[in-house]
Amino acid sequence: MSVLFGCDVLLDADDGKAFRDALRGRRVALLAHPASVDAALKPVWLRIPELPEVTFSALFGPQHGFGGEKQDNMVETADSVHPDLHIPVFSLYGETRRLKPEWIDTFDVLLLDLQDVGVRVYTFLTTLGYLLEDLAGRPDKELWVLDRPNPVGRSVEGFTLEPGFESFVGAGPFPMRHGLTLGEFARWYRAFRRLDTNLTVVPMDGWDPGLPWPRDRVWLQPSPNMPSVETARSYPGTVMIEGVTLSEARGTTRPLAMVGDPRVEWRLVRSWLESHVPQLLEGFFLRDVAFEPTFHKHAGRVCGGFELVTADPVRDDRRYRPYRLVAAIFKAVRTIYPDLPLWTDPPYEYEFTTVPIDVITGGTRLRRWVEDSDATYAQFDAALVADEELWLEHACGYYRY
Repeated sequence: MSVLFGCDVLLDADDGKAFRDALRGRRVALLAHPASVDAALKPVWLRIPELPEVTFSALFGPQHGFGGEKQDNMVETADSVHPDLHIPVFSLYGETRRLKPEWIDTFDVLLLDLQDVGVRVYTFLTTLGYLLEDLAGRPDKELWVLDRPNPVGRSVEGFTLEPGFESFVGAGPFPMRHGLTLGEFARWYRAFRRLDTNLTVVPMDGWDPGLPWPRDRVWLQPSPNMPSVETARSYPGTVMIEGVTLSEARGTTRPLAMVGDPRVEWRLVRSWLESHVPQLLEGFFLRDVAFEPTFHKHAGRVCGGFELVTADPVRDDRRYRPYRLVAAIFKAVRTIYPDLPLWTDPPYEYEFTTVPIDVITGGTRLRRWVEDSDATYAQFDAALVADEELWLEHACGYYRY
């Protein structure tokens, strides 16, 4: 059965008529990016004017810009005017990451149609949390989340964010890989923060979390370094490489699917993994590679390293644990090269004093495990399982599918 995303339900489905009727006579704004398309790959912002008796009043863009043109973190986007629609395009990753009062005045209903990847660090999640906060206490304003798949499904992995480590890549106390869709997360976040935001979730029709990315839907990259579903499968782990001096392969055609460094003998890392954590080398294929980034870390230098191959039929989501795998790679490098500078220095995503790896992982526990030569993988795994089980028990109450 074809899967209808929230935007398809709103714009085309019979079940969406009540939603369309609710928008009649209202000013509607849209938060979107290049992956915000319908089943026919038509941009949603070109479909909104088709809605009857709706005034399309504004567009909003998240990190990387409404057009998805900004490559890296902390590269801001200016406000603009859409050249065809002649309506303002406000940047939620510019001089502010919050709704300005004058922007709120432009709409009655703000539609959010963003493709997320199911990971706490991916900033669209925090942007959604900020919108819920900024529109709280405004019964005259509504936030509608047009739901989309979580491409890594229900699996949960990672430490829960510790108090005091909230940031633009850490919206609250939940694991790195959280298992929720954006619509489900919106419901959880509103309850967690005790917000009275006027929230509507337009649900998907036919989505199966056991087959997280529908085979009949095209993947369009929601950000410049998320080119494929396979990248999203590894991202709960590979995003942590942004906090170390190893390359996450930005500046190549396989960003966030590879790890490498010209200073490391990677056959030694493989041997360490095979002898210490062989269970983490299941459910995917660890391929030896060499790459030369054209920009970012180690630009212009040949990096030996690994590619994390997760394409069908190699992948098995029940066994593939990218968060644990990448943490183990850090542990191997630290053990083999104790004098190699591993952790990068601030800033990272507007956090100017905290070590970036702690910002990314939401606390100090992962870094302390890597640095402690006496700490075992069994201890690390047990601590993770405790956090993951608590979150699963809590989060399942917000499942919609």
